Amino acid sequence: MSATQNVDYQKKELPKKFQTVGTVLFVIGLIGVIAAYLTDGSRSAFNNIIMLMFLTSIGLGSLFLVSVEFVAGAVWSTPFRRIPEFLSSILLVLPIVVVPLLFKLGDIFHWMHPEVVEADKILTGKAPYLNVDFFIIRVIVFILLWIIFYYFITKNSKKQDTTFDQSLTKRNIKLSAAFIPVFGITISFTAFDWLMSLEPHWFSTIFGVYYFSGSILAAFAAVTLIVVWLNENGYLVKGLTKDHYYSLGAFMFAFTNFWAYIAFSQFLLIWYANLPEETFWFLQRWEGSWIYFSIGLIFVRFVIPYVGLISQPSKMDPKRLIIMSVWLLFAHWYDLYWLAMPNYSKEGVLFSWIELTFPLMAVGIVILLLVQLSKKNNLVPIGDPKLKRGIDFRL
Repeated sequence: MSATQNVDYQKKELPKKFQTVGTVLFVIGLIGVIAAYLTDGSRSAFNNIIMLMFLTSIGLGSLFLVSVEFVAGAVWSTPFRRIPEFLSSILLVLPIVVVPLLFKLGDIFHWMHPEVVEADKILTGKAPYLNVDFFIIRVIVFILLWIIFYYFITKNSKKQDTTFDQSLTKRNIKLSAAFIPVFGITISFTAFDWLMSLEPHWFSTIFGVYYFSGSILAAFAAVTLIVVWLNENGYLVKGLTKDHYYSLGAFMFAFTNFWAYIAFSQFLLIWYANLPEETFWFLQRWEGSWIYFSIGLIFVRFVIPYVGLISQPSKMDPKRLIIMSVWLLFAHWYDLYWLAMPNYSKEGVLFSWIELTFPLMAVGIVILLLVQLSKKNNLVPIGDPKLKRGIDFRL
């Protein structure tokens, strides 16, 4: 360890039960997903989109948090920056998650059918963007860009654990500065491609920001859940205080409000304009049992986390933070289901074992990635020159 940093950290192996739990969840989920595709391929494809966008949120959102730390020169998050770096590895499995969807594109997107496009003036106008070849190119290019940035940023960070070379931090600052605009563009177009184009006649100029806000909130929730649990069980450096917890809780609270602001702004503008080509999307989610699901979104996504995190003590209580982190991750899946599934089932909400298998598989993937990466790498960036200042951080 560098002589310039006096930190109390000893690498520990995560309990073997984590790998067992992750393996069980992944295997059950994988078997369930295969059975789901054999039972109802179209319905499974929509659930697959939800899983894809959920994993993208956490993986890409975590890499964004890492990049913001480097660009901003933040110190408070340095002691546990390795956790969002680990979560960013989710980007590596996205190609595997996407593959089944590529065989079901015709079942998912009706703009994939030339005869439908030719008979529809609106779809004809959007054809230069919404076409099979360009869609697949975008998917491949976006994921490839994410993986490239992930590889170099995390490689420099991990290398610093052994070399203690401060120039690696400068390299990551430059890489992060390049990544942030790439992130902003690609996450928006990913939301357009996989979610908004499920109903290509609808449009919203704020939809990219809507998905961005939910993704960053989900990433913060995942990071908070893991960091608080690890720290409370002695896996991180000694010296982290409730001031660090407060910062994590404050960001979750802030993005809860930001998501609500964006969601309400989108709804208000469409309601006020009262244009049929915009309002039908919301009206569709106000029919049948979807009306109850839509009302539930307000409470699940905003009211409950708002109340749960509004006070200062709640942002510093480890048990409260763990509970609210799990809740916010559930709320993000709930939100994605609300965005995607009405395009498959217009009559009402669908829920069965098919809807359970995909989140089980997603959770299993995340746990296994964390376990494997923790075996090969430190849980703390011990070579980062900002580490000691990060430990000493106080509000």
